[in-house]
Amino acid sequence: MAIRLAGVLTLLYAAACQSTRGPVDPVLVGTWGGENAGLIATDTSAHVHIGCTVGDIHQALESDPEGRFDVPGVYNVTAYPVYRGPDHPARFIGRIDGQLMTLTVQLTDTAVVLGPVQLTYGKEPRMGPCPICRVPSHRSARMDVRKSQ
Repeated sequence: MAIRLAGVLTLLYAAACQSTRGPVDPVLVGTWGGENAGLIATDTSAHVHIGCTVGDIHQALESDPEGRFDVPGVYNVTAYPVYRGPDHPARFIGRIDGQLMTLTVQLTDTAVVLGPVQLTYGKEPRMGPCPICRVPSHRSARMDVRKSQ
């Protein structure tokens, strides 16, 4: 009985330790937060804020075996306090090391580079005066309606 109990406790301890490591799957899903920066990723898209700017990735955010990623998306540097265009094509470049993400956004049609910023897995973004969208699909739907008008 004592051996079984020790085995169960070992498994529980290992599971608890694993959950604090950050994503194990190469598809990065969840909330990543930092000072004036945040990323919310689902299995099909991601939504990013750095300061009062905002961007979207319209595919899964996946890392390679070394934890690196480089994916296309769009980014708006004139999003706050009134959302103005245009959305610029951008590259979202970063690296995951355990629970820590280093993220840089590079607009591909200008020389603008945002970051690098440090984000922590499971941490709520601290955005200061600029809000972060909590549900990326709502913002995307509003932007699609604005663009079609």
